[in-house]
Amino acid sequence: MTQHVAVLGTGKIGEALLSGMIRAGWAPADLLVTARRPERAEELRTRYGVTPVSNEEAAKTADTLILTVKPQDMGALLDELAPHVPADRLVISGAAGIPTSFFEERLTTGTPVVRVMTNTPALVDEAMSVISAGSHATAAHLAHAEEIFGAVGKTLRVPESQQDACTALSGSGPAYFFYLVEAMTDAGILLGLPRDKAHDLIVQSAIGAATMLRDSGEHPVKLRENVTSPAGTTINAIRELENHGVRAALIAALEAARDRSRELASGSKD
Repeated sequence: MTQHVAVLGTGKIGEALLSGMIRAGWAPADLLVTARRPERAEELRTRYGVTPVSNEEAAKTADTLILTVKPQDMGALLDELAPHVPADRLVISGAAGIPTSFFEERLTTGTPVVRVMTNTPALVDEAMSVISAGSHATAAHLAHAEEIFGAVGKTLRVPESQQDACTALSGSGPAYFFYLVEAMTDAGILLGLPRDKAHDLIVQSAIGAATMLRDSGEHPVKLRENVTSPAGTTINAIRELENHGVRAALIAALEAARDRSRELASGSKD
């Protein structure tokens, strides 16, 4: 049976999801999109062969609705959708910090809702998407969400109570690595390297380290120890990182991200 999937509010992540689904074998004719600007909708039609529709039409015709608008816009979107979403529609939320109960309270009683926190590496099919079930979502609904988001990377099921922590680690996680690369590039320039060479050295080192973490099966402490020889360069660098409280700062930063995710869930915009 043909399954129609609608992506509502198709920004960068929504477009990455669309293109990944098409590469994974989904037929463009089965994919619907909504966009705030008509020219954006036409751009998606031209690029991917998908069908632009209104939010109301998407709610009435699609089997699965993927809501990718910003958290602050979700309430207004649900107000628009609620009269048109029957209880057998699967609703997937990609909005940070918003619990499934927020959707269940505004939609027809019994509507299955799945919460997904993905991240920007979806743009290169290396996303980490964390999936949680609402109170009416079944194992089949979770499997369908995994099929969709598996097109752009890896998926992981967690209890919804862990979503804020996952948002702090993987949802925001790429930004921390970009920040670190930026700082290391500046250090390379300070040490006398041209910016482009410093960048290439750091990026390839990051790719190699990530691949080792993924494929070796070794604990990160063991991998770090393999690089850290007695009285060598690496241990001197690590001493400075510890002296400056980098480990404690990272823990505090992730706690702050988790707390902000909780604030978003409670409706705080400050």
